[in-house]
Amino acid sequence: MTDRAPSTLAQAASRRELLRALGATPLALGALQAAPTVQAQTSSAAPRIVIAGSGLGGIAVAARLRQLLPKARITIVDAKQEHNYQPGYTLVATGVWPIEKVRDRNADFQPQGVEWVPEMVAGFDPVGNSLSTVGGQKIAYDYLVVATGLQLGYDQIEGMDVKAIGSNGLGSVYLGPDAALATWRAMDAFRARGGQAVMTLPAGPLKCAGAPLKMTFMVADRLRQAGTLDQSTVDFYTGLPDDTVFGVKSVNDNVLARWKAQGIRTHYLNKLAAVDLGARKAVFATPEGERSEVAYDFLHVVPPMRAVDAVRQSELAARDGPMLGWMEVNKDTLQHKRFANVFGVGDINGTPRGKTAATVKKSAPIVAHNLARVVAGQAPDEMFDGYTSCPMIVREGSAMLIEFDYDGKLTPSLPMIEPLQESFMAWFMKVRLLKPAYLAVLKGRV
Repeated sequence: MTDRAPSTLAQAASRRELLRALGATPLALGALQAAPTVQAQTSSAAPRIVIAGSGLGGIAVAARLRQLLPKARITIVDAKQEHNYQPGYTLVATGVWPIEKVRDRNADFQPQGVEWVPEMVAGFDPVGNSLSTVGGQKIAYDYLVVATGLQLGYDQIEGMDVKAIGSNGLGSVYLGPDAALATWRAMDAFRARGGQAVMTLPAGPLKCAGAPLKMTFMVADRLRQAGTLDQSTVDFYTGLPDDTVFGVKSVNDNVLARWKAQGIRTHYLNKLAAVDLGARKAVFATPEGERSEVAYDFLHVVPPMRAVDAVRQSELAARDGPMLGWMEVNKDTLQHKRFANVFGVGDINGTPRGKTAATVKKSAPIVAHNLARVVAGQAPDEMFDGYTSCPMIVREGSAMLIEFDYDGKLTPSLPMIEPLQESFMAWFMKVRLLKPAYLAVLKGRV
């Protein structure tokens, strides 16, 4: 068992050929749809801006506001010391990347001149224009950007123990780098002998909604590589309605056709309700309350997801509707619907789509621009179209680069890549080019 799976000689040769063809091109910066040109006039205003969260969204907005409002006092509030490249978790969890490629020091990305309060946010008081930290600090602001990310609901699955990820056939890619690596070790051990793989997907808002599908494709591919696919079965259980595993119909139908051809079976309206980790049994529940028990040799758990408590329990949260509890922002301007001095960026937003790093790449400049406009007493004038990108891995060495908007319309940005056709180019972008693009976003360069 190894921490990374060996690539084939053919794939290595293809990589070398592509590298020679690309040379030193700046393709990495165009690997996700280009951010709009929304450079507001530099302002002499000196507002107090607080940014809750230091993931990609929080730091990217801070870097841009530093340029747009050089006299502003900008504070980032977040206890996180490690910065994780979350789009790389599926690569670690399937043996493609070492864990080190998704780990960096958060201090290395803090924009110059921005204050960093290393505490978690405990609560928001948008009426009083302040937030509180777990350490008891009360921090006032003139303007607020909420970039807290979301909360993983492993606690909603009876019997689930995140400490057990990696053992006894249990995997889950979402928790963090260590869990991703542990998931690969469980998958690697499973593929050596084969058996029953049970893959899951909850209903409701989800970050990187393609990750459960990528993991399903890759577990089948790893079984094939190991020569154990013929004595194995792969089943996908989803809480979504019949014939639905992805929110964009053209992508959904493409994936289901590929799975049917591979013999991957799908089970709809079945959410993971409980697990018996010792007995290796998963319990699924239907909307009618019927429960069924399924034995597994490998189980990939995707937890339900919700807004972080600090937002969900505050006046910032939507009070009703399908995005109950999430940040109640205007989906176009990303300004809060009731508090004009508050904006949201990233996973926390209660928008119809958009919980990916690519979403932040396009929306962070819009948030910074629109906030600078509000500081200047003007109305937001840049609109976010819901851009989301999903490099859908279908096997080692091949992927589809899928980009789409709020309406589910495919919006390909690179003419050499057809969104619903798998290619090595899309795989190469996922594995080699997207992290450099991500780092450029962090630094406010694109």
